[in-house]
Amino acid sequence: MLLARLFHFLSHRSLATLHRLGAVAGWLTYCLSPKYRRRLKGNLAQAFGGSVPEGVVPAAVRGAGEQAMELPWVWLRSPSEVIDTVKVSGWELVEEARANRRGILFLTPHLGCFEISAQFYGSRYPITVLYRPPKRAELQPLIEAGRGSRPGMRLAPADLAGVRRLIKALRAGEAVGMLPDQVPGNGEGVWAPFFGRTAYSMTLAARLSEVSGTVVIMAWAERLPRGAGYHLWLSAPESPLEGDTETRVAAINREMERLIRRKPEQYLWGYNRYKAPKGAARPESQS
Repeated sequence: MLLARLFHFLSHRSLATLHRLGAVAGWLTYCLSPKYRRRLKGNLAQAFGGSVPEGVVPAAVRGAGEQAMELPWVWLRSPSEVIDTVKVSGWELVEEARANRRGILFLTPHLGCFEISAQFYGSRYPITVLYRPPKRAELQPLIEAGRGSRPGMRLAPADLAGVRRLIKALRAGEAVGMLPDQVPGNGEGVWAPFFGRTAYSMTLAARLSEVSGTVVIMAWAERLPRGAGYHLWLSAPESPLEGDTETRVAAINREMERLIRRKPEQYLWGYNRYKAPKGAARPESQS
């Protein structure tokens, strides 16, 4: 209840104000949590071969806080108010797929404001979004308000029924959205390279890309400075999503890397991407 009140209070602040507060929160987390600090710096070092470009670490610290603090605004402001802040590049890929009555699979990394792509698309056409119920139960109604109640957006839980819902949407020529760079549960992924290190990577996105007629579009929303809104970037994969499931997973990871390199300071480097879920044994070379 307290968290809901806080979210509603914050949602009435301007986006610029929330980003300023987020920058402070990002630095507090970085300074007060040695574990988080080590993980963020370690993941960045892994991605850049130990030579992180100057300024990326402090920008990533601020960006993580901004991403967290903008959620009340993105979820609880009126849909039209949020969408009005978004400009988009690559929308012709959507129109081409729809003209050919093909399903669209949007793949989005934890980059920029990853809530925006589904909201923007849903304001025009139906989209079904994969989600995992939050560990904190009080977040559930906020997620439902911020995602499930938005125009054109439907939620599919990360279970068998949800997967069937996603496949049905693609076969009907509708859109599906997911974040394939999150760590799946045991049995739901394979070990594949991600920035030069083996990471347990979800197979669901790869399997959905195999649904007949599906068009894959990479999507990420750049957070613009001074609360100016977002720039939604859409692009076709540069790595062909072909072959068996493991080959497709590796290709999707390469696509995630390509997008992240465009704006590394807006990626959630503090996320424990290389953890092994319970019961999932690491490859012998990393054990």
